[in-house]
Amino acid sequence: MPPAFSERERARITDLLLESGRTLFTTRGLRRTSLEELVAPAGIAKSSFYAFFDSKEALYLELMLRRMSAVKRRVIDEALTSVDGTEEALRRFLRATLEVLDTDPLYRRLMTHPEEMDAVLRRADPEVIAGFPDNPVNALNAFVAAGLAKGDLVSADPAAIVGVLQSVMLLPMNADRLADPSAYDRTVDLMIDVVARGLAARRE
Repeated sequence: MPPAFSERERARITDLLLESGRTLFTTRGLRRTSLEELVAPAGIAKSSFYAFFDSKEALYLELMLRRMSAVKRRVIDEALTSVDGTEEALRRFLRATLEVLDTDPLYRRLMTHPEEMDAVLRRADPEVIAGFPDNPVNALNAFVAAGLAKGDLVSADPAAIVGVLQSVMLLPMNADRLADPSAYDRTVDLMIDVVARGLAARRE
């Protein structure tokens, strides 16, 4: 039976587990990270890990949820909803999202290794993620729904619109597959421009 921990010890150990999880998950991945590696910095036994998290996936999910607020602020509050024009809003959103993928190792890992995202979500309560107030996916869906209702977006299936936006996020993972990888930055610029102009409704 795992030992009892004081509130101060629980807070300290939780922080250490989160930090080791962030480092290991982004460098080694979920499957290749062992419990021994996760608990080593905290100085606790493997069995004690379960006094803090139900599984490695639960630790990964907690890291995701803790980053969601910062991601939403960057891609939604400071980009998508920071301007009135739909076309410019989409441009800002796409650029901000690509910046997050470039600078946030955890989110980049999830995008480049979808099997890890699937493993985490299989262990998670879908309502917890969907109902998380700072989930950027909810905010994006709301933006699309409002844009369609106001006629600011082309008439299309909302899921398809979100899918087109998500497709831009796949570009960084496939940069080396371009006919000319040295044209990556120009390709990103053109793709963002084409998608933003294509999704924004044209006013007569």
